[in-house]
Amino acid sequence: MPIAPSNGIEICYETFGDQNDPTLLLFMGLGAQLIGWDEGLIDELVARKLHVVRFDNRDTGQSTWFDDAPYDLAAGQANNRAGLPVEAPYNLSDMVDDAVGLLDHLGIDKVHIAGASMGGMLVQTMAIDHPDRVLSVCSIMSSPGEPDNGQPAKGVFRLLTPGPINSRDEAIAAAVATGRAVGSKEHFDEQRATQKAGEAYDRAFHPAATERQLLAIWASGARTEALQKLDVPTLVIHGRQDPLIQLDGGERTAALIPGAQLMVFDEMGHDMPQPLWTSIADAMAALVTRGEARAALA
Repeated sequence: MPIAPSNGIEICYETFGDQNDPTLLLFMGLGAQLIGWDEGLIDELVARKLHVVRFDNRDTGQSTWFDDAPYDLAAGQANNRAGLPVEAPYNLSDMVDDAVGLLDHLGIDKVHIAGASMGGMLVQTMAIDHPDRVLSVCSIMSSPGEPDNGQPAKGVFRLLTPGPINSRDEAIAAAVATGRAVGSKEHFDEQRATQKAGEAYDRAFHPAATERQLLAIWASGARTEALQKLDVPTLVIHGRQDPLIQLDGGERTAALIPGAQLMVFDEMGHDMPQPLWTSIADAMAALVTRGEARAALA
């Protein structure tokens, strides 16, 4: 896959579709690689005349890792719970600047952006930090970073940091167990989850990224006031069954952003299962159409 110099580091990316179509930049979630955006869903988006770009966030996949950066996850978690500042090797704005650098490398000025989980936090941050680059925002199974909404259900948080993993089989088992616990109950496919976990391990196994990106989330704080000032077509997608970032996180995001639409899937957890791809792609494409129409009037 191609590598772009960006923001002083390297970002791995992949493009799909016709570059003359509107560009949709996809942000993946906590510790996840670009392959977390399933090519089946991307095919649905390309079929709707979208030029799709997916990329590895810093510290994941084949983008630059930050293994030399010191950090203290326990101290960060304690400070976050106490409402105190959290120290982190980088924050969400740094990660967004990576994406902006990627766009500069590709020669793309304005884009539509969509992000899942932490990726939703990143697209919110990009709309705040770089409103001149953003035509529409789709925040999926995410939250505005406030402490009183979008929090994990009891016992779920520990799945994010399962402890030492010493083999490929252990990594796959942990990923499948997490997927079963947080994903859509009706649509969970263990065989598919196992296959995708193996692909992720073989491509780039880097669990430390999850811890550093958790610190990035905590260090960045809530986006409450800034989200209320946004003026961009926005769609918020969430699953009613989501136990990792519970539904009130999506509801609060939609309530904060002026004019945002909220789309709730009753059978969706913290994932984007295949049976929902058509509906999700339809909604995202409709949002892009709104964004393009607004830009044409500007």
